[in-house]
Amino acid sequence: MTRPFRVTGDAPLAFLEIAVGALWWIVGASALASGPGTVVLAAGLGVTGALWAVMRRRHGSGAPLGPGRRSRVLRLAVVAVGLLVAAAVVLSALNWGELTVPVACVIVGAHLFPLSSVVDERSWIVVGAVLMVLGAGGALLALDSAGQAGPQGLVGLVAAVVLWAAGAYRLGLLEELRSRAGR
Repeated sequence: MTRPFRVTGDAPLAFLEIAVGALWWIVGASALASGPGTVVLAAGLGVTGALWAVMRRRHGSGAPLGPGRRSRVLRLAVVAVGLLVAAAVVLSALNWGELTVPVACVIVGAHLFPLSSVVDERSWIVVGAVLMVLGAGGALLALDSAGQAGPQGLVGLVAAVVLWAAGAYRLGLLEELRSRAGR
């Protein structure tokens, strides 16, 4: 039984959550040693593929966002990418490169707040807040440890799981799992 989306235009939003989750997974897996990192990366790409396939099978490509909302989403994305690049450059110049991934997580989380109002999706406020707290915790971990494996791996992988969970919730997969477990 397929479940309709809660809000018009949710399909592109779920695609966005799944895709950005995959990017975070790649960031987190790249911090691990090559052997386990490859296995973790493959597992994450498998999860991404499975979520993407469920999304396409149930809802196709979904309703488009519309030209006005799409341009605002693209504008926010361009600003976020610009801030991410600027933060990476500045932090590297200050020899604080270990803070790049946690700060990026805070930037992405902060951009979900205005994005939530543009696409009329309140759950992104919660996701954004979780990403900001995760980034702050990752920054503390980065300042307290040597190397980037801990903070980059932890922040990247957990951020991916948070975004994938939001996408799975939007797709109704979490509700479906709960109902199956209750049988």
